Order: sequence, then C-alpha cells, then structure tokens
Amino acid sequence: MDNKDSEAEIHPLKTEDVKAQENHENSVERRIVSKQSSRLSRLSRWRTAAFFISLFLCLIIVFAFSFIIPCPERPVSERTWFRNYDNAVAYQFLAIEDVNEDKVQDVIFAFKASNSSSSFNRSCLDEGLPSPCAFVAAVSGTNGRALWERPAAEEIEWMECDIKQLGEAAVPGCLVVGKPVSLTTVALRTGEWGSSDFGANYTVLTPVSVIPDVDSDGVQDLIIFIATGDKVSGLSLKIPLQLYDASPKNIVDLPDLENHRVHSKGRITYLLHYCFLCAENSLYAYSLKDLYSAATGMEIKLPSLEQDPQWEKNIDRTTHRLSLLSSGDIRYLAKIPGRSRENILVVNSEMAALINAQNLQTLWTLNTSPLWYDGSGAVQWDLKLNSRAKSPGPATLSTADHRSAFLIWGEYQVPGNETVSSLYLFHPSYTNVLLELRNSTDQIIAFNATLFERSRHACYVLLRGPQPSEEPGPVSLMKRKLKEDVSESRVIWLSQVAVDSEQYIRDRLYRMRFHSRA
Repeated sequence: MDNKDSEAEIHPLKTEDVKAQENHENSVERRIVSKQSSRLSRLSRWRTAAFFISLFLCLIIVFAFSFIIPCPERPVSERTWFRNYDNAVAYQFLAIEDVNEDKVQDVIFAFKASNSSSSFNRSCLDEGLPSPCAFVAAVSGTNGRALWERPAAEEIEWMECDIKQLGEAAVPGCLVVGKPVSLTTVALRTGEWGSSDFGANYTVLTPVSVIPDVDSDGVQDLIIFIATGDKVSGLSLKIPLQLYDASPKNIVDLPDLENHRVHSKGRITYLLHYCFLCAENSLYAYSLKDLYSAATGMEIKLPSLEQDPQWEKNIDRTTHRLSLLSSGDIRYLAKIPGRSRENILVVNSEMAALINAQNLQTLWTLNTSPLWYDGSGAVQWDLKLNSRAKSPGPATLSTADHRSAFLIWGEYQVPGNETVSSLYLFHPSYTNVLLELRNSTDQIIAFNATLFERSRHACYVLLRGPQPSEEPGPVSLMKRKLKEDVSESRVIWLSQVAVDSEQYIRDRLYRMRFHSRA
C-alpha cells in the first residue's frame, strides 16, 4: 500500500490516465449493455405484437366459419318415409346406390304403369313404348323424393345397378334386360338411357355377368349368354358397352352345350375368371380366356386372367363339365372369403358344401339347411319358417364387433286363411334368440337392408304391391330405420334357457352399432 501511494505521489498523471481509461471502458460496456437491452426490448415488443396479431387472425377465422360462412347442410334423414304409386305393379328388384352424390344412399326400383308419378309426368308413349310399360325410378334415401323416373322397356326380365364404369364416360349405371329381348343401359346420376334389341328368336340367360376389362380400354365389359329355346346357341361378348350403343358384338357358338338344357334364370355365375353354367344336374365351366379367344380370335393379354392349372385339371376339355358335387340340382354358387383365397359355396337340392378354390377340396358339407358357421358347418339351431318361391330373401348388416346381423322373412297363417309375413332379426351375440320386428299382411315384392350413411343409419326397404302377373293396384315403397322396430320387437327364445331378460336383450340390440363394408 505504501508503494502504491509513493508511486501515485511520484506519477500523478499516470494514475489519472489509468482512471480515465477505466472510466472509458466502463462507459463502453454500459453503452453495449444498453444497446443489447434496447434490441431485446424491441424484439420482445415485436414478438408480443406478432402473437396478438396471430391470435386476432385466428379469432377472425373462427368467427367467419362460425357465423359468416355457412356450413354445408347435412341432409336430415327421415326415420320412415313412403313413396306410393296407383294402378301399377312392382318388379322383384331393389338397388341401393348414392344417386345424387349427397353421401346418403338412395333407392332404385322398377314398376309397371302407364305413366310416371306426378313429379315427372312422363308416359310410355313419350319413349316410343306401348302402354303400360316398365319404369325404372330412383328416390332419395333421406325423404323418398323422386330423383328421376324413366320408361325403360315393355317388360323387365332382369336388372343390375352395380355397374361402376358404364360406357366411354365411365359413369356408374344400371343394366336392364327387357322383354321382348333387349339390353338397356341407364345412367345412374341422370336416368338417361339407351337400348338395343337382340332379336325375337333369342333368350338372354340371366344374370348378365360383369367381367374385368379384358381389352384394356378402360371401359367395363360384360359377358352375355344367349339361348334359342332350351339350347345355348351362342355367346355374346360385349367389348365395350357404350352408354347409347348396347348392341351385341363378337357372337361365338358353344356347341358343347347344345345337348344340355340350361336353366333360363339364376344359373349363370362368374367366379374366379370362369363362367359357370348350371344345366340339368351338371355344372359347366368356361375360362374367360377361352371365351375371349373364341369370340375375337385374339389371345387375352392380362396376366391376372390366366387359367388356373388346378381348375383346368378338373374341367373336361370336351364337355367343359366340372365335377364339384356329384348329384343334385345345383341351385346356388357364391364366393366366400377365405384366409388366403376365396372359397366357393355350392348349394344343391341335397346338400351345401364349402369348397377350397385353390385345390378344389371340400372343406365341409351340410345335408340340411339350418344356420351354420363357416368354420366347421356345425348346426347351431334349427327353426322352420314358411316361405314361398318368391318370398323376399334375407339381408345382412355388418356390426362394429366384426359380426353380421341377419334379417330373415317368414310366413304363417292366421284365422281367416290370411297370410302374415314377419321380419326377424338374429345376431350371433345371442345364438338362442330371434327378434320378431314387424308383421305385414301386404304382399312383399322386394326387400333390402343397408346403412344409408357410412357406419350409421341402418335401415331396411320394402317394396309392396301386386306382381306383374297380377292386376294393377297400389304400389308402395317404404324405408324404415331398424331401431324403430327393435325397441318394439317380440323376443322369441330358440332354446329353453333364458340367460337375460327380454327387455335387456332389446336394449342391447337397440344400442348395437353398425359398420360399413369396405
């Protein structure tokens, strides 16, 4: 300390310079700190401003979408609606498609009358058809409002509305086989149609089969079998089907079938790139590749349509006969999903059999016709329900638990010799219970059940009235929500063991959730 004081006394100017330098350095540091603080303060203000501006814009957008910009209106579906026609007859056909593209399924059906409903006021004479004639109509699934109605043919023999790519425009549509023999195409969205006659000497064997696009032109193809009397005299392969040109092309004779009687209805099936024809007690199979080559003189070039070697070993090359079941009148063929490949369900007059489509081995057989499970064919329960030849078939609805709810019709007589039709509901969660949903004394022509909106709104549709062979009368189309009937249903026990109360079962099935098929 003495040394520092002595040095300060000896060099007073040097001490002042040091102090001045230190003061200068402190001043510079203070200015730097001040500038940094100012920058941070300005940056903080900008961040605060940006935050509030973003928040303000978000509030404006929320306000605009909530109060200013209207949201798309969701169609309000009525629980039950009716569509009535006077002095008409109904055909045994119902299709469920989204006609007006509002994401709600609509109903397509056919009836015969002299005029359409008052909504369109069209007559048979407007389309050059004799009166009365067959009309094809589409009605809204939300409220039953008519979307379009078109005269299509003198009579309807067969109809299909699951055509995804009709004509060069690749629009969805319907196919109608009329009588006298004609093929009519109807555009699903507008009802516009075109027709072509086959000739009075032909009979079209239904159903007409939709096949893959064999000529790779981007248009849906069809395969049509034509017969003269009871003999299959030709094959019509239509490539492609134009919306306003439904004339047959590429006719080839099938002499192998000339000596075999082919049933005229419901005996032609297209499965696994083969066409199956049921004739008498035999089943005949033609590969699509062979039919295409015979009709056009060209080889098919699609690898996915190549012939199956295992199937070819079991098809007689001379007669085209395929031996799946040895005897009995074959009544039904269907594809059944399997673990690795689709299986085939064959039902004849004596038994039902599930056949492995890969090796043609029988997985199981059943000699009677009660309810069975696909896994083993074991009988779960047996209940007899009266049914006529033209009684409506069953329907299924997929449920959220990856099962199916089954809707089945049955008939019984009441005092006065009146026939009552009853609709029953079965779900595998209650294997010993049936729900009787509704009774009807009206003649039911067609029936279907589906989800009118994706994964919700499970409904069934009834078409009631006289058939084409009967005198005209009132025709009624009805859609009804399934839950409306479940809550008021009658519980039928299939066994003597009652596990739960009847009201509990009603409530459980009322809350059942449904799932749209992919």
